[in-house]
Amino acid sequence: MASEKPPVDAAPSNCDPVVAPDLRQGPVRAYLVSEPDASLAERRSLHSLKERVLVVLLIAFTAVVRLPGLSWPASVVFDEVHFGGEAAEYINGDFFMDVHPPLAKMLYAGVASLAGFKGDFTFDNIGDVYPPTVPYVTMRLFSATLGALTVVLLYFTLRASGVRVFVAWLAALCFAIENSYVTISRYILLDAPLMFFIAVAAYSFKKYEVFPTGSVRSYKSLLATGIALGFAASAKWVGLFTVAWIGLLCIWRLWFMIGDLSRPVATTVRSAVAKLVCLLAVPFALYLFFFKLHFDTLVNDGSGASFFSSEFRSTLKGNTIPQGIPADVGVGSVLSLRHVGTAGGYLHSHPFNYETGSGQQQITLYPHIDDNNNWLVELSTTPGVTFPDFQNLTDGAIIRLLHTQTHCRLHSHDHKAPVSENADWQKEVSCYGFTGFEGDNNDNWILEIDKKRSTPGPAQERVIALETKFRLKHMVSNCYLFSHDTKLPKWGFDQQEVSCATTGRYPLTLWYVENNSHHELPADARRVSYNKPGFWGKFVESHIKMWTVNKGLVDTHVYQSLPKDWPFLRRGISYWGNDHRAVYLLGNAIEWWAVSAFILLFAVVCAVELVAWQLGKPILQDKHVFNFHVQVAHYLLGFLVHIGPSFLMQRQMFLHHYLPAYYFGILAFGHALDIVVSFVFRNKKVVGNALVVAFFGGCFFFFNAYKPLIYGLPWTQELCEKSQWLSGWDYHCGSFLENLDDYNNYNITGTYVDGTAASDLPVSTNAEPLQVDTPPQQEEFQQQQEQEQVAFQEQEQQEQVLQEEAAPVEIIEEEYAEPVDEEIQDMPTPPPVQDEELHAVEEEESFEDIVNKEGFNRFVDEFGNEIDIEEVQRIMAAQGSAVKFEQKTIEV
Repeated sequence: MASEKPPVDAAPSNCDPVVAPDLRQGPVRAYLVSEPDASLAERRSLHSLKERVLVVLLIAFTAVVRLPGLSWPASVVFDEVHFGGEAAEYINGDFFMDVHPPLAKMLYAGVASLAGFKGDFTFDNIGDVYPPTVPYVTMRLFSATLGALTVVLLYFTLRASGVRVFVAWLAALCFAIENSYVTISRYILLDAPLMFFIAVAAYSFKKYEVFPTGSVRSYKSLLATGIALGFAASAKWVGLFTVAWIGLLCIWRLWFMIGDLSRPVATTVRSAVAKLVCLLAVPFALYLFFFKLHFDTLVNDGSGASFFSSEFRSTLKGNTIPQGIPADVGVGSVLSLRHVGTAGGYLHSHPFNYETGSGQQQITLYPHIDDNNNWLVELSTTPGVTFPDFQNLTDGAIIRLLHTQTHCRLHSHDHKAPVSENADWQKEVSCYGFTGFEGDNNDNWILEIDKKRSTPGPAQERVIALETKFRLKHMVSNCYLFSHDTKLPKWGFDQQEVSCATTGRYPLTLWYVENNSHHELPADARRVSYNKPGFWGKFVESHIKMWTVNKGLVDTHVYQSLPKDWPFLRRGISYWGNDHRAVYLLGNAIEWWAVSAFILLFAVVCAVELVAWQLGKPILQDKHVFNFHVQVAHYLLGFLVHIGPSFLMQRQMFLHHYLPAYYFGILAFGHALDIVVSFVFRNKKVVGNALVVAFFGGCFFFFNAYKPLIYGLPWTQELCEKSQWLSGWDYHCGSFLENLDDYNNYNITGTYVDGTAASDLPVSTNAEPLQVDTPPQQEEFQQQQEQEQVAFQEQEQQEQVLQEEAAPVEIIEEEYAEPVDEEIQDMPTPPPVQDEELHAVEEEESFEDIVNKEGFNRFVDEFGNEIDIEEVQRIMAAQGSAVKFEQKTIEV
């Protein structure tokens, strides 16, 4: 290593930004002085008129590249669907669920509110045209401004880490025209605020490194770093990786401070304490503050609230969570059961059948309060009996649950679960029966109270709403009512699967009663309500939900990519497509590949240098080479910290997840350009500078050639096809016109055209919002409700048609005084053979009249074979078929 002293007396206006490391010999060993040179801050500051002019030119150039044309497209682009919509939710105060912290979305909401937005546009679909009331240009301008400022910050960061003015300026120009960063900063996305905060943190910490330890300027820079880290972590959790990077640099610096024999121990301790306060306590305090603001703003029950517990939801205005619930649960209570182990919601059934297994009525978990969540508690020995006195439900009771809306009972049998059909430990749970059918043994469930998880006291002995946690054990199969985070197919409206499990995680078999009513309970009976959580309870629960939902985003997407592919730019992401134009996220291949190649080359060079050092050969003798190695190591550590976790994630990943790591790669590459000028061509600086200019020229060529994909400009099919250097660059050239002149004769529709229906436009031309960044929102559940309603209406229409086409029905009415024992099976057994004096009543009735009759409805065909009620419609629709209806009334 070099031991020359830095030229502290050099004139700041004409000085080298790099000083030689101060390596001294101690009594036993050599050590490196960790205190920065006194002139270093001045050497790396904005100190000359020439540099100020260059900075102004950089700002002007960046503004020209980043700010124009933000009004186009005049419709929702890409994930503006999510983040624009969430800004509207903030303005309206409606609670929503998102996997990201709130800061960036609150900033967009604040900008929109200041611009007059009232939250009356919901950003539902990509391509929805913005009405005049939506200040989308202002919101995009905010994003673009942050993107432009990030370019300036990159310049100052390179200067603070020792890159000479001209090289740092050209490196910033290259970054200004990096296609991917230009694209993400033009729309209402989280990436531009995130990158800006990361850039501020990197710049502030590099400034901290050049100031004397303990100086006012060093503390200001350290505090600024902590504030930026708090903002970055509050925008997206990726900011936590930046916190980790800064932490590793602090440990690096602390190591050399401890080994510095010229530094007092007290100084080192004070420095360590200051870093703990500024770089951990300050970011965490800001993170908490923004979540407090988030909770205080979203005060109304809204989309996404169903992801949270009823305790959480009870704090929201306009919530429908039951309050003042009768505490005691007994035979005859009408109740709703909520699942403990997942956020799936309530035990639910509806008049639609499984398309697998038994084909009986579906049992699901549904996250919203609904009448189809209501169940009537019966004793297994006396179904349908109303007792004059209230009877508590106690541990070990054998009960049946009657679905109040469809009059069938919670049922299980030896059929495979509808989705988890390969799991031998899970059986199907269905809703079986109909009006008048008292059920069979497969409807029997043993109630087992979990005393440890129930509230101490009476709730451990008998069922108390909200307080008692219990399991329901199927009496025949010895399996437990169970649910997990597995969705039914479309025919199950994407609701959560419920099964009967003989094993599995214990909490997934736990339930509790939420809503409860009983006609025999007096008005002054004890009532219970949810305990409303405070800030910490809501903070912890929201983070559990964010983590769970984020981890569950594993569905495939047409534009997803793998982390191992990102450095090679193998594919991009379609953001928008319409009017023979497209917006497609793609990096500037010249700079992108240069950064990737440099990272590999640097690793090889370091390996060679380590071998040479082991052989006793001197390395890092030049001060520029030494600074180059240190700074590149810092930035590539940031690159690894930001990209490394992506390889461990099992969720969807996309190209834009690479951009924070790529930013550190660009900073490292800025030093590569500088070493070319300062060391490789130190005796021919004109050649070195020319090479840097040539590199900028290559970047500008690529940017200019591909700018139609950034700005959504007219392009030709021929130019588009020539631009597809890699097969993964899958923007679809068939969507463009053949000649640029043709655009003069093309009228922009102003409305979104679904490319999936166009014969000349491939399906994937139209962008999809990436679910990687957002969980299923309230709209998904509204769609479930709408699908159920549509399916129910179609079913009613079909029944009406079948009724009109049905053959006459012969009804035989029989009455018995005693109940009939039935075998354990899924269909009721025929009653005993009766006397021949059966009274036949010949009359024609519609199917609806028949099934709505009171009592036991049983259907047989003309040969006496018993028929499922679900198949009767089809049989009645068949011409010439004969169907008999038998009615049985049981008196208890």
